[in-house]
Amino acid sequence: MAIIAFDVDDCLILPPEATGLDRDTPNYDLIAIYRFFQAEGNRMIVWSGGGADYARSWGEKLGLNADEYRMKEKDLSIDICFDDSIVDLAKVNFHITRKNNHITRTLP
Repeated sequence: MAIIAFDVDDCLILPPEATGLDRDTPNYDLIAIYRFFQAEGNRMIVWSGGGADYARSWGEKLGLNADEYRMKEKDLSIDICFDDSIVDLAKVNFHITRKNNHITRTLP
């Protein structure tokens, strides 16, 4: 069993600046990857630089049923992390390319 972490903003959800819509939108492609790892029995973490409560709020809205919600920070006990920034937070770090990255994001 691996420990896998997914970031919220610009990963599990796409902000209005990325989609052109007037609201945050689920990133169904990445959520499908999340659900694959979850179905394989891995320990799932949803995290955010916005903190544990923010991560939990979005995890629950998206129905992810994570094993843990937390503040995003380096933790080498985590096997894989998915993030929109180039990071060194886990043993393996996957960079998720932001959609419409040239557009400035507003703070949540």
